[in-house]
Amino acid sequence: MKIGALCLHGFTGGIYEIKSFSDYLEKHTDWTIHVPTLSGHGKKLNLDLFTAEHWLMDAEIAYKRLYKEVDEIIIIGFSMGGIIAMYLALRYKVKALLLLSPAARYIRTKQFVIDLNELFIDALHGDYKENEFFKRYERKLIEVPVASVKEFTRLVHKVSPYYEKITVPVCLVQGEKDELVPYTTASYLYNKIASTKKELITSPDGKHLICYCKDAEKWFEKALNFLNSCK
Repeated sequence: MKIGALCLHGFTGGIYEIKSFSDYLEKHTDWTIHVPTLSGHGKKLNLDLFTAEHWLMDAEIAYKRLYKEVDEIIIIGFSMGGIIAMYLALRYKVKALLLLSPAARYIRTKQFVIDLNELFIDALHGDYKENEFFKRYERKLIEVPVASVKEFTRLVHKVSPYYEKITVPVCLVQGEKDELVPYTTASYLYNKIASTKKELITSPDGKHLICYCKDAEKWFEKALNFLNSCK
């Protein structure tokens, strides 16, 4: 039985957001790993030319291409990619889902303000360019059109009415210090989806880029064990 893993990045991001985990899968499995870049995303953003429908279509095309090479598909989705992963599970044959910081709710205002305050303090000391928050979001704050943000929220709204129809095995991973998606989002989804086989993994210090949190290797192993148990 040949297994394929389709890894989907988040809004305004690229394959780098999940590269550490896709590399982990390459090392610890014999799966066929496919990590596409959604339209307008990647190293150079060009989002204003694309809509939610483009991103969903990209994911469907990627799924169909991978399905030609394998017998079963597992979908790993980060942030918006997690929402797209659920969309695919509603329409196609999917063995299991791994949802990383799924963006079913946003923005976590309290943590966002804390990080913004740290940026302000760093700016007063003249070292704002070394601030983790600044480095992570500088490009996004400058390059992301308001219309594209609306497309992102529209995509979430397209899928959210159908969370209860998700029945495939699902593993969710959520950082407790996620600055964009509320920590309670993962537990909300856990309770909302109809899957009988499901698991929720939390990272005490994890932020939104969950694949690069300090305890990433620990949850990598737990998540892979869950996915293997679904085969």
